[in-house]
Amino acid sequence: MNVALIFAGGVGTRMKNSTKPKQFLELYNKPVIIYTLEKFEENSNIDAVVVVCVEPWIEYLNKLLFKFDITKVKFVIPGGQTGQESIFQGLCKIEEEFHHNSIVLIHDGVRPLINDEIINCNINAVKNHGSAITTCPPVETFVLVDNDDVVKDVHDRSLSRLAKAPQSFYLQDIISVHRRALEDQFFEAIDSCSLMTQYGHDVRLVPGISENIKITSPIDFFIFKAIIDTQENLQVFG
Repeated sequence: MNVALIFAGGVGTRMKNSTKPKQFLELYNKPVIIYTLEKFEENSNIDAVVVVCVEPWIEYLNKLLFKFDITKVKFVIPGGQTGQESIFQGLCKIEEEFHHNSIVLIHDGVRPLINDEIINCNINAVKNHGSAITTCPPVETFVLVDNDDVVKDVHDRSLSRLAKAPQSFYLQDIISVHRRALEDQFFEAIDSCSLMTQYGHDVRLVPGISENIKITSPIDFFIFKAIIDTQENLQVFG
């Protein structure tokens, strides 16, 4: 079984919007989270979706699911105090409700420009290699600095990738490392991939696309709008 675990627990402080979390901001009368969920709804390989949502907005999200006819979302549960805790709670819900050997695709609710190819490649990568992370090559050089803002190293771009999502695993593998992290009182994992590598698992790269952005700031939202407008124009005018 292939289950998407969508993280929608952020409150959008970098978006500078005090009234509504970023995942519920609307473009053309459709919230960002719905754009994201529609991609998994429409993918024939996704069997079910679980959403971890900031708790005060769960009722609102459930109304959106009904309004936009999103039927694959089987559970909407509250998140925890951190992203790591929220993902773990989502994984526990999947373990409780679905097959223990399910493939789980962990994805950001504010990353709506994913496509079918990326979803399918993640599923196949887990089947073939056990774990997967969606990435794309950096287009600019980045450097490692110390606390005094002195450059310590310049990374080789050919050996560097930008981490994106989904990050995908067999349920039994990813939930086991979360439990080990709890036992070790390790609560500082940046994402699921870093947690897997922390405990000795290899994670295979899945080629992604640069436009698969995470909407965390106003400029990201304007880029998202521009891409949606471009896609609509291509459909209309070819």
